[in-house]
Amino acid sequence: MALNIGKEITALKRMTVPELRRKYAVAFGETTTSRHKEFLIRRIVWRLQVNQEGGLSERARLRARELAAESDVRMTAPRPRPVAPGGETTTAPIEFPKDDRLPMPGAIITRRYKDQTIEVRVLPKGFEYEGDIYRTLSAVAKQVTGTHWNGFNFFKLCETGCADGR
Repeated sequence: MALNIGKEITALKRMTVPELRRKYAVAFGETTTSRHKEFLIRRIVWRLQVNQEGGLSERARLRARELAAESDVRMTAPRPRPVAPGGETTTAPIEFPKDDRLPMPGAIITRRYKDQTIEVRVLPKGFEYEGDIYRTLSAVAKQVTGTHWNGFNFFKLCETGCADGR
């Protein structure tokens, strides 16, 4: 009797996972720990085909073992990368959490340093000082002083308990 793969797959898809596990046990002669419906269906159909049409010849099995021993063979296929609708790659900005120590964008932070007033405008993603954009307050403080400072300490934006110094 010829195996009708289409009918077998349709019948297997109608089965519940416990029913598929029982069918797997009958087909393979052993139980399975898998509860993945598609995996069980594929394995059962494969086994039915092997039983109906025969498996690999002994010569093919030996050659497969030789090839596997000689090469780096992945045991599982790599997962496909998700594709955006339309098949194109899309980009999205990364949102960083807002720091509660900073004022809202548009505010000006000021500090007196060596007889000059330092003014820094807070931007949605960075800081503006003398027309240049900096990612962090520490970068602004380093530009002003020439040495590394914690930006929150330099501009005195820390709550009580901040470490004093550079």
